[in-house]
Amino acid sequence: MSIQRIVEQALRDGYLTPTMEAEVGRICDTSSELAVEEYMALDRLMGALLTGEVVAMPRKQFINVMEELVISEVVKRVSEVDGNDSALDVGDIAAYALNRLPPLYATTEEGADYQRQRAKEELRDLIAEQVQEAMGRYLNRPEFFPERNAIGKKTREDILDEMSALLKSYAPNYERGATGNV
Repeated sequence: MSIQRIVEQALRDGYLTPTMEAEVGRICDTSSELAVEEYMALDRLMGALLTGEVVAMPRKQFINVMEELVISEVVKRVSEVDGNDSALDVGDIAAYALNRLPPLYATTEEGADYQRQRAKEELRDLIAEQVQEAMGRYLNRPEFFPERNAIGKKTREDILDEMSALLKSYAPNYERGATGNV
């Protein structure tokens, strides 16, 4: 999407989403030189932001606690698998399981703690069952699209670093009371 289109959409809708903001940043970072029209569009956007005509939407103000619970379960299960665990794609397995589980959104740490506790009491078996099914499906999947492009394909170390950072940012106090069971 071009800067001009993003600005037009922001002016039309009255808000600039984090995704739109990131796309403008990406375009500016990767372009060696912006066209005059692009500078003019950026100037219009800045003016609209300053006057309040366009509001910048804040970054994520909520979390889906189910994501951290599923990722924890997937990592635990993958580490238990004997043999070639590098062949297991944590993202694919987690996405499959998450699509079959209810979301558990929270906007505060207290809400996240409540959702975690609720999941441990009511959904632990369902989470484990869906992750197990996801792993089985992943291991037995046909190669329909071997040329498919994963979203932001990264190394295993990158994924583990990102998961660790994600979990720490979503649940800074999680390790204090965690027993390792989900």
